[in-house]
Amino acid sequence: MTKLIPLLILVAACAANAASQSGRRVAPRTTQTAPIQPPLNPEPEAPVETERSPLLFLTESFRAREINMIDGGSFRLADFPGKVVVINLWASWCGPCRREVPEYEKVRKAYEGRAVEFIGLTVEDPRTSSAKVKKFLSSTSFGFRLGWADLETAHTLRNGEKGIPQTLVIDAEGRVVSHWTGYIPRHSGDRLTAAINQALDATP
Repeated sequence: MTKLIPLLILVAACAANAASQSGRRVAPRTTQTAPIQPPLNPEPEAPVETERSPLLFLTESFRAREINMIDGGSFRLADFPGKVVVINLWASWCGPCRREVPEYEKVRKAYEGRAVEFIGLTVEDPRTSSAKVKKFLSSTSFGFRLGWADLETAHTLRNGEKGIPQTLVIDAEGRVVSHWTGYIPRHSGDRLTAAINQALDATP
């Protein structure tokens, strides 16, 4: 019994010490966050798309350019003062161009005797495509004044748009009244008629 008393005292002392330790506040451990580093190879920013400015006017120097005709000879857009000029850009390999011709021919015939000149310019190279172009024309009734659009002429008239066919309607002052790309079945002829009337109304 006497040996048990010291043991009980020791156990009580340990319990008291543990109770005093349990009330001690432990400071929270702080962690440092490493700063975010930019990527070594950042993704390039997407380019900003810019809207193409419309072709509004054909200068006198451009209208004075000589255009070679497919059947020989040449002409200039300046040869038709006081007239509305319709320009159709086409190619022999272009299916929509072929389908567009009959609709445009109806419009051309409707304006016979009026101050409107109809011009069809192929964007093909006469050195390599002459035979194909003439074969195309032999199978169609294309009554426009037909010529070759050289690189500079085609570049100016297309104004950065590479599609074919393209149509421009220009008033007597050289202003581009309307310019569009593509062919819409049974609607392109009506669109051309409306643009010609608009250009005629703008002609002094």
